[in-house]
Amino acid sequence: MSASLGTYIHELEPSWTIDIYERLDKVAAESSNAWNNAGTGHSAFCELNYTTEKADGSIDISKAVAVNESFEISRQFWAHQIQQDVLKDPKSFINDVPHISFVWGDDNIAFLKKRHAALQHSTLFRGMEYSEDQATIKQWVPLVMEGRPANQKVAATRMPIGTDVNFGEITRQLMDSLTHHDNVKLNLQHEVRDIRRNDDQTWTVTVADLANNGAESAIKAKFVFIGAGGGALPLLQKTGIPEAEGYAGFPVGGQFLYTSNPEVVNRHLAKVYGKASVGSPPMSVPHLDTRIIEGKRALLFGPFATFSTKFLKNGSLMDMPGSISTDNIMPIAHAGLDNLSLSTYLISQLMLSQEERIEVLREYLPEAKSADWKLLDAGQRVQIIKKDAEHGGVLQFGTEVVASADGSIAALLGASPGASTAAPIMLTVLEKTFKDRIKTPDWQAKLKEIVPSYGQKLNNNIELTNSIRQMTSQYLQLNFVPVQPEQENPSTAAVN
Repeated sequence: MSASLGTYIHELEPSWTIDIYERLDKVAAESSNAWNNAGTGHSAFCELNYTTEKADGSIDISKAVAVNESFEISRQFWAHQIQQDVLKDPKSFINDVPHISFVWGDDNIAFLKKRHAALQHSTLFRGMEYSEDQATIKQWVPLVMEGRPANQKVAATRMPIGTDVNFGEITRQLMDSLTHHDNVKLNLQHEVRDIRRNDDQTWTVTVADLANNGAESAIKAKFVFIGAGGGALPLLQKTGIPEAEGYAGFPVGGQFLYTSNPEVVNRHLAKVYGKASVGSPPMSVPHLDTRIIEGKRALLFGPFATFSTKFLKNGSLMDMPGSISTDNIMPIAHAGLDNLSLSTYLISQLMLSQEERIEVLREYLPEAKSADWKLLDAGQRVQIIKKDAEHGGVLQFGTEVVASADGSIAALLGASPGASTAAPIMLTVLEKTFKDRIKTPDWQAKLKEIVPSYGQKLNNNIELTNSIRQMTSQYLQLNFVPVQPEQENPSTAAVN
């Protein structure tokens, strides 16, 4: 997020001075690290939790459309950076990996079929294939079907233009390019200790140099962005802005089973997302992901939830207790009472043995061998808890920009869909914090150069969707499949 925002600001105002502070000794070592996230390139092609079934049985695709629109903005942002030689070889950070939803059981199959039909009404999801035929699905994902009972009813959708994204590599390359400019400085091993507003409405940021015995210095800034992932909430609370009141965080960690055995990895090229078990939270959606990290393929399955009071993988056990205050204790209590099932889920996850995790994996890979799979600790995510007039407090699965009324400071809270939507979320930050400048002809022209569809929607605009996807596919060296007009009976289209 911070690397993307810094890149935007430097392009819009090349003369501005930018100071970046990172507590660790390198960038992208937390949630952006390739091993700490799924790298899905969240585009809602396969994530079933973005399409919910309403009481009348119809499928609400609005969130899926919004997420896909956001990811298309990220693709445009990255394509522009390739053009500018900011990002280098696109294969180092983004690759074609089909996105597949896979389910079994009558109810789930009925849901997936309705989901596919509903999504065909959006231009963004045209070209998605649907099948209930085991032989067809075996062509898409051989390992998922091998060893599966011949009489088991299954269904799958496949989107050939899905991707795997290494967000850590994007972050490193953006930062490398930024720091080649004299007025941009990256300060590693520097911990922000305090953020205070000055009388002239600027900010004083107190920073400790961890490589120099914690020696503190004070930096005066006209604008501050807090992009510290799970660590953003405690820093936001230090600002004292009224907009931050009532926010709290609930940390949830994750583990993945992974294998790099070439006999397994080379026979599976897809991201396969299933349906969360009844009563499980959205974050628990199981997925079997092909990952391409530093040119090598691996296969990850999970997530399996963990719990710690740390807000960051490299954080402190006092992170969560230290963030509790008089203005957020009631939202925390209400959210906790409304989400007792989440506590039950976390406890059950923490009690899983390795063999029990392998048994879960075998629902997706029936012939998985225990010896091929190891357990990997992934990143920490901090879900938002916020005040709510109806419930007193709600646990929110998403991301949220919190900014002061004068736009002089902003922070990003929350997790999913995270890095995949960094480019559009940072546009939101610019719109909230530079309200006057963003309307100027210079900024408008530059933003439309960076994101050609800026101010427009791709959904249901076939010409624009094809134009943008063709352009980004060219620069990012990805598959391009033109969007076609909607078929008259999408419910049966592409059904084998």
